[in-house]
Amino acid sequence: MTKVRTRRPRDPVGTREVILTAARELLAKDGLEGISVSSVAKLAGINRGTAYQHFQTRDELVLATTRSVSDQLFRATFGDPETAKERRVEEVDVTALTTTLADFAVDNPVLCRIWFLQLLASDEPAQDPFWREYVGSFRRFAQTDLAEVGIDSEVFSLMLLAGNFLWPVWAKTHEKTVEERRELARRFARESIRLSLYGTMREAHFPEIVAQFPPSPPVRKRPVRAV
Repeated sequence: MTKVRTRRPRDPVGTREVILTAARELLAKDGLEGISVSSVAKLAGINRGTAYQHFQTRDELVLATTRSVSDQLFRATFGDPETAKERRVEEVDVTALTTTLADFAVDNPVLCRIWFLQLLASDEPAQDPFWREYVGSFRRFAQTDLAEVGIDSEVFSLMLLAGNFLWPVWAKTHEKTVEERRELARRFARESIRLSLYGTMREAHFPEIVAQFPPSPPVRKRPVRAV
């Protein structure tokens, strides 16, 4: 009796994710220059025709890849997008959020740096999910009595992200062990929290963080002697 071959059910969503996973791997390894529909299809183990069905041009693939990095950043920092929408400012753990982002940056230095440069070059940065939530969270915070008056949320957000994603370049974390990378991330997170505490936060509302960074005692000025 002839054996009847059954076709595997199509899974467009799963195939697209396989392609993007391979694209992120190439992005981390070779940068933007390493991405092409053909090279990604080869790494993903699918034929080029299937890859082209999902991404007709290299530009489409690059855009989707950087957007998928943005989604990874979002989930690593804020958790599930649906849950993040419902979270109030008062419920955000500033220390945990800052530390998590620093960890992700040192573990994925190339991906984060390329994503950040793409964001800077974008004509519509507000279309990026992670940036929209990151700067949006600062804007919501600035509207509460937890924040100092007059915070420029966009400037402060850009400063912190630039530091987060350039610090691993300075530290060359891809040459470090896991333990060393963790320590580098903690160093950056600690100074980011200190900067926020004495720059944007009203200290009275964050006693647990103040306890980690007690202010220095005021320096007593010596009286100036008349000559």
